[in-house]
Amino acid sequence: MDEVATSLKPPDGVVRGGFRSQVPAIRLRGNGGKPGVVALVGAGPGDPELLTLKALRLIERADAIVHDRLVAPEILALAPPRVLRIDVGKARNRHTLPQGEINAMLVRLARAANRVVRLKGGDPYIFGRGGEEAEALAAHGIPFEVVPGISAANGIAACAGIPLTHRDHAQSCMFVAGHLKDGRMELDWPALARAHQTLVVYMGLLGLPQLCRELVAHGLPGSTAAAVVERGTTPRQRVLVGTVETLPARVRAATLEPPTLIIVGEVVNLRDALACRSAGAEAACIAD
Repeated sequence: MDEVATSLKPPDGVVRGGFRSQVPAIRLRGNGGKPGVVALVGAGPGDPELLTLKALRLIERADAIVHDRLVAPEILALAPPRVLRIDVGKARNRHTLPQGEINAMLVRLARAANRVVRLKGGDPYIFGRGGEEAEALAAHGIPFEVVPGISAANGIAACAGIPLTHRDHAQSCMFVAGHLKDGRMELDWPALARAHQTLVVYMGLLGLPQLCRELVAHGLPGSTAAAVVERGTTPRQRVLVGTVETLPARVRAATLEPPTLIIVGEVVNLRDALACRSAGAEAACIAD
């Protein structure tokens, strides 16, 4: 298939200099006027070796990659040099692009290129806004596929030596987003404070004190084991272990920074027996 020079324009209102400067020079494959295909791809929790084979194949064949800030540079380096790379990463209180403009960008890229990879940390459909992007693509008639990735929850917990379920300690597991809205954390506290389950909190570092207060107020014993994992699965991983009562103070003293994952439940107590005894557990065994 012949390659044709394609001039792309970013969505209205976007002022990302990197996007504007790269677009005129990029060459994308023509597709006879038919829209391209977008792959919503999970890049895993941080360790490049946790990338799936299907994700690797799509990255290697991509014409354009739209990626989050938590995607490892080693994974981005797997793409051919010709690929257009667009960073739309989000950090707390700082979004490179609003989500609506990311959706519009994916539609425009797909209309000009055969293969667009939307590369996300973790899994696209677990707090990755993949569902919103899939809705936008479907509404515009853009073919798409979803490639699951190892989620932050199971990847980071495993690397930290914490099994999310265990017949003796946790017969269920709940994933929740813990970011604050107008200074409040709006969650189903009675459901989260139940015994014999594991609670995994994404994006909850800022609201950790409130999280722990509410869990205790709704019946979870303050002595329940809890952990915060910073930069999980990477060489810079740190794991802080305490209880629901003591963890906020430990985190303040350690000055942890995002990205982090919070794990609450008796399974955290298994870490001492499991983390530093597994093969390749150097990152998980950094001193608490």
